[in-house]
Amino acid sequence: MPRVLLYDDPGGDKQDKMKVDFSKLNGLVPAIIQDATTQKVLMLGFMNEESLAKTQETGLVCFFSRSKNRLWTKGEESGHFLNVVSIKEDCDQDTLLIQVHPVGPVCHMGWDTCFNDENPGGGMAFLSYLQAFIDTRFKEMPEGSYTTKLFQSGVNRMAQKVGEEAVETVIEATNGTDEGFLYEASDMIYHLIVLLTSKGYSLDDLGKELKKRHK
Repeated sequence: MPRVLLYDDPGGDKQDKMKVDFSKLNGLVPAIIQDATTQKVLMLGFMNEESLAKTQETGLVCFFSRSKNRLWTKGEESGHFLNVVSIKEDCDQDTLLIQVHPVGPVCHMGWDTCFNDENPGGGMAFLSYLQAFIDTRFKEMPEGSYTTKLFQSGVNRMAQKVGEEAVETVIEATNGTDEGFLYEASDMIYHLIVLLTSKGYSLDDLGKELKKRHK
């Protein structure tokens, strides 16, 4: 009976091992895709051992396409990737529940979900994607990237940029336009994420700190 070992959190520390039974559907298991933020079910796909391993390796949901008869990373053509948060097996070890942060609509019809349901909260999910993107830039430091240049400029310069964007945000809030306010506030958040990442922290750490203060 073919089985593969995996971990509940493909992007973090190794947790409890799971065993998935691929024998019941000729090497495939159904994978339910759920938005980690809204809990909305987004779609259903199928995985084999190879696509599951690739999903764990890349952090992007990869299916086995029965129509294409090959591995298929969701979003490889549209750019609407599914960023993995967690992978869980069911009690029979023959179905997966994968929580994700989706980038854009999930369905090829342009719908938020393959069931034509609205899935509010997409903007919050993109912040998680942006954090992961900046984390990758920090690890790889590709040439020609503005984010790389920021990391290489040092903490003082990164902190200065956050301050500059904060001042511009205040100016737009008090004497500017709503469009300008949102634009400058977005710049401030981006530069703040870069600074956090350089210090070994993330938006998740801010969330934990705020949660401790909330009563």
